[in-house]
Amino acid sequence: MNKITTTLKSYSTYLPVLAFIVTALFVTLIPSITNADTLYRQLQVGSRGADVSSLQTFLAQDPTLYPQGLVTGYFGFLTKSAVSNFQSRNGISAVGRVGPQTLPVINAQMALGTSGGTAPTIVSAGVNNINRNSATVNWYTNENAKGLVYYSTSPLSLGEHLNSVDVSGNTAMTDAGFRTSQSVVLQNLQPNTTYYYLAYVTGATGNVSITWPATFTTSN
Repeated sequence: MNKITTTLKSYSTYLPVLAFIVTALFVTLIPSITNADTLYRQLQVGSRGADVSSLQTFLAQDPTLYPQGLVTGYFGFLTKSAVSNFQSRNGISAVGRVGPQTLPVINAQMALGTSGGTAPTIVSAGVNNINRNSATVNWYTNENAKGLVYYSTSPLSLGEHLNSVDVSGNTAMTDAGFRTSQSVVLQNLQPNTTYYYLAYVTGATGNVSITWPATFTTSN
């Protein structure tokens, strides 16, 4: 009996340590298990970035919140309306911005495993075959979609409208076909010039995604 008691006491000494290790591992593994996006800043009309795209992707999963389903990386008035709808549903003042009251609520719901969305997801967007007067923009989507490229020697401006996004600059289109791999050749470019560009993609159901504006420079 004494031996058993001694053994139990030995185990009890290490139980707090073991509990700490297990808890630490659990907390560490949670992000990789849920694989959810998290918003780390407040967002409002005029905000831009990947976190805005994450917010839009989350909201687009529910057409009653965000019927336009635009994933643009730009927080415009359609996104403001969608955030207002989310706030009304969750008992938050419908101010249309992701502030200190909305941020923890929306993060908690995003952490429940929400992913994907109704708009096409654009991956591996980039430029190759850059010459003096031409360049090729390529990208892939997770579903069949058609697309075009906006480009300009000046920074591109974005504006949300009903079921669409206005973008400044010239355009070049692939074709009217829907596919998961796209390639657009930009021609008649100026040599030794920096161009701003983005891909504008429309899915079969009419939902829109765009890439965040990027740049490339033509050769001499």
